[in-house]
Amino acid sequence: MQVKVGRLRKTLRLIIPFVVLILFAVAILVPIAFMLISSVKHPLDVFEFPFRWIPRRLHFYNYLQAIAGNDQKYYFIRNTFNSLFMAGSIMCLNVLIASAAGYGLTKFRFKGRQVVFVLILATMMIPFETIMIPLLMLTIKLRIQDSYMGLIFPIMLTAFAVFLMRQSILTVPDDYIDSARIDGAGELRIFFSIIFPSVRPTAVTLAILVFREAWDNLIWPLIVIQTEKYKTLPLYIIRFLDEKYANEAALMAVAVLATVPIFVLFFAFSRYFIGEGILTGAKG
Repeated sequence: MQVKVGRLRKTLRLIIPFVVLILFAVAILVPIAFMLISSVKHPLDVFEFPFRWIPRRLHFYNYLQAIAGNDQKYYFIRNTFNSLFMAGSIMCLNVLIASAAGYGLTKFRFKGRQVVFVLILATMMIPFETIMIPLLMLTIKLRIQDSYMGLIFPIMLTAFAVFLMRQSILTVPDDYIDSARIDGAGELRIFFSIIFPSVRPTAVTLAILVFREAWDNLIWPLIVIQTEKYKTLPLYIIRFLDEKYANEAALMAVAVLATVPIFVLFFAFSRYFIGEGILTGAKG
């Protein structure tokens, strides 16, 4: 009897984690499936109850309307370019500046180094909403409001990025750097030839996280941009929602198209993100 109970407990220990993971996967995948299926349904069938998971007919014209917009002005293309440019620029600047800051905070000895690091960490506790208005006032004073510079400059670096890269650069042995300096290498060469290649998995992971956050950013573009020329994709979705006669199926198609760059970026660098990223690159 005790043997059977022991086997049952062992079996449950193996099964329960898989059941929990399956439930989590279902909770994550069901909204995505709803979005994909709704994007090819007739607009009147999107919110039918009970929801029909197999459409009566595929309506791919929803994607044409998503790109053209209800006003047929094709702002989607321009807004997508703006989002790609903003997110890509913020991603590159974040990774480069945070890596340089992490290099300085770990491999250089100077007075107050720990104080500087603690102050950087302290800024992580400040909600963006509390500095949003001061940042807006700064962009107005610098006359960069309603421009690419206004979109990028105020949010081009985060404390989390500095923290992550600093923790990763701590794992780089000082002997490599000392040997390079003895051989006459300058700090820039050391940074780009030794430091950055050594922390590439963490840098790629950070790049994906920063790109996703910038791509989804709605609040900052909403308050700093007024003209169509510089509006981003989240603002396009908001305008689509505000239409008096919105096509919900086309709106779902816009959402599908908006997720494509994130999925492409993730799967292109998934080996860094899953296998060699934060879990291995930021120890220490």
